[in-house]
Amino acid sequence: MTDTRGPQPQYEGYATGPLPGEREPAPGQAGGPYHPPQAYPSPAGGTQGGLPQGAQQHGTQGAGDAQATRLPRTGARTTPRIRKARLRVAKADPWSVMKVSFLLSIALGICTVVAAAVLWMVMDAMGVFSTVGGTISEATGSNESNGFDLQSFLSLPRVLIFTSVIAVIDVVLATALATLGAFIYNLSAGFVGGVELTLAEDE
Repeated sequence: MTDTRGPQPQYEGYATGPLPGEREPAPGQAGGPYHPPQAYPSPAGGTQGGLPQGAQQHGTQGAGDAQATRLPRTGARTTPRIRKARLRVAKADPWSVMKVSFLLSIALGICTVVAAAVLWMVMDAMGVFSTVGGTISEATGSNESNGFDLQSFLSLPRVLIFTSVIAVIDVVLATALATLGAFIYNLSAGFVGGVELTLAEDE
C-alpha cells in the first residue's frame, strides 16, 4: 500500500519553533512579572487594574485590616424588627381544661370564704347587726315574743358555713361548665377553624 498524497508542506514555525515554556522572555521583561496586554493605556498615576501601585503592594494586608475595621453602613436599619406570628387554637384538651378550672374554682372559693369573714367582722365592728337587729326585733316583736333575732341568725359560724356551701357548689359547677365548654369549642373549631391569635415580641 503506497501513499498517493505526495509531498506535504512543512510548517517551519510550528515544527521547528520552541515550545511556549522554552521561549526566551522579550527584552525589558526578563525577571519581571507578567503583564497582560491592556486595551487602554495606564493612567499617569501609575495604576494597574484600577488600583494604585502602593495599594497593590499592601493588598493582602489591607484586605484583612479592612475586614477588622469595617464600619457599619450609615443607611442600615438600627431599629430591631418586631416579629409577629399568627396562630390558631385548633383544639382544647378537655382534661387539661378540667384540671385548670378545678384549681381556679378552689382558689375562688377560698377567696369567697375569706372575704365573707372579713366583711362580717367589719360590719359587726361598725354596729350594723345590732342596729338593724334591734329595728327588726321591734318591728316583728309582740307582747308574747321578742321578735326575730338577727344577730343570732347571722352569727359568724353560720355565715362561714353558708359561704362554704356556696363555694363548694361553685367549684363543682365551674369545673363541669368549663369541661363542657371545651367539648363545645372542639366541635365548633372543626367547622370554623378555631380562634386565631396574633403573637408579637416585646419592643
